[in-house]
Amino acid sequence: MERYRIEVDEAGPRVAVPYRGPQLLSHPMYNKSTAFTREERASFGLAGLLPDAVSTMEMQAARVHGNIVRKDDPVERYIGLAALQDRNEHLFYRVLADHLEDYLPIVYTPTVGRVCQMYSKIFRRARGLWITPRQRGHVFEALGNAPYEDVRLIVATDNESILGLGDQGAGGMGIPIGKLALYTAAAGIHPAHTLPISLDVGTDNQALLEDDLYIGWRRPRLRGDEYHALVDEFVHAVRRRFPKAVLQWEDFRKGTAFALLDRYRKVLPSFNDDIQGTAAVVLAGILAASRLLGMPLARHRIVILGAGAAGIGIARLVREALQRAGLRGDELRRALAVLDSHGLVVEGEDPAEDYRRVLAWPAALAAADGLEPGHDLLAVVRALHPTVLIGVSGSAGAFTETVVREMAAHVERPLVFPLSNPTSQAEASPADVVKWTEGRALVATGSPFPAVVHAGRTRRIGQGNNVFVFPGVGLGALVAEAREITDGMFRAAAERLADELREEDMEAGALYPPIPALRHVTAHIAEAVVGQARADGVAADVPGEDVARRVAEAMWEPHYIRLVPA
Repeated sequence: MERYRIEVDEAGPRVAVPYRGPQLLSHPMYNKSTAFTREERASFGLAGLLPDAVSTMEMQAARVHGNIVRKDDPVERYIGLAALQDRNEHLFYRVLADHLEDYLPIVYTPTVGRVCQMYSKIFRRARGLWITPRQRGHVFEALGNAPYEDVRLIVATDNESILGLGDQGAGGMGIPIGKLALYTAAAGIHPAHTLPISLDVGTDNQALLEDDLYIGWRRPRLRGDEYHALVDEFVHAVRRRFPKAVLQWEDFRKGTAFALLDRYRKVLPSFNDDIQGTAAVVLAGILAASRLLGMPLARHRIVILGAGAAGIGIARLVREALQRAGLRGDELRRALAVLDSHGLVVEGEDPAEDYRRVLAWPAALAAADGLEPGHDLLAVVRALHPTVLIGVSGSAGAFTETVVREMAAHVERPLVFPLSNPTSQAEASPADVVKWTEGRALVATGSPFPAVVHAGRTRRIGQGNNVFVFPGVGLGALVAEAREITDGMFRAAAERLADELREEDMEAGALYPPIPALRHVTAHIAEAVVGQARADGVAADVPGEDVARRVAEAMWEPHYIRLVPA
């Protein structure tokens, strides 16, 4: 491993580089291509290896962006961006940050879903680390092969529940890579401090196992004690090798996700974005809508379709917010209903799943509301008259016209959140929801959708994307040097995100800020997270008046730094 260190001398910032000539040009963290200065070309033996003209980063970025947008296929755009990242990290992040609205759907949902499915066929260059059962007993040594030694932010997946697409085996690596690209673009985490990791423990996707081109560990998925032993070794190896790192768990199956979160959240600062990040984004949308409608949170009746990691995570955080708003007992239970594939989640149906037990309705309460076991979404909507309908089921089209019209018949301004990713899995299209409610619904989605025109008015569809939360939480945890990432830090992130909604956003019918505001929003969320970490007693000493300055100083901006020979 090498250490990427920015130093300052009398001439300003500089980085000492141990490479020369073609080796330097092939190193993505140091390569500037045509932007190497005359002095750098002489110092590093680059004479004759580059065209004569010296370009600025702005010139290079314009050239690259123009080349990529000429590609019609989103996957080809992804490949173009990945190739850029493989040869020039600084320029990649400049282009990504400057065109985030264009490229967010490429490096993340929805395109990354197709990329994960095609990963073995489009694979070009390894990025990050791959931990398999072959490394059992030697995971610490494997982590020592990471490109850089000062890792601060890790995103790890075992690839089993990739978006709404299920087990993608080694292809799931596209998710940690994409998430960390967004950490850098939105939160300014330097790429030399990030590390994507695939816990490649096999796959139960038979099509992958039978594919000659499949690049992963070609075995049925490891489970049980052997699986947990490998993960335990991994966690403790991370703690030893990268003691300052925050670990984000990503796209684990729901039971595994809750088990790992609860087991390790106090071992090292870690969180699960599917459980906690999604929950914070949804709570922020509800809080923003409540402000727009002048309706207290305690008056909402919320139905969540989907009892996986995202659905239960949302329900946990929203339930806690409802309690803070004063609801108790049956009043609290009736304000929040969770449905799985069998209908309303009721006590005693599945005692093995402890993580959702607190959210189950007592059977007597369900019966009193006419909801016997097995009642579907339409029956629940008819019985409860929800003000908020949230979809995290991965079931495309689950919010039917009948369901949405039934909801709208009892609510003046229904809030409808078809959040499942990628776009093909969304529970409804915003255009349909707006039409079925005669333009009264406020809609937010998980993936990007175009604006909707209804009755001559253009409605911007706010994207309830986790990218509005996880970069700020990670950045805030690093600035605070948090020992633990608490649920309170996610609540603080949600409240701050809701406050970031501008008057023009609300007038456009959006419940989230526009994507171009992401870096600004992330900085404010990080400040709120630092404050909450201090309040929760899990932070190092961060003087209150210094928080904004320390957050700003921690946010790296992609630009070329003067290079000197090591």
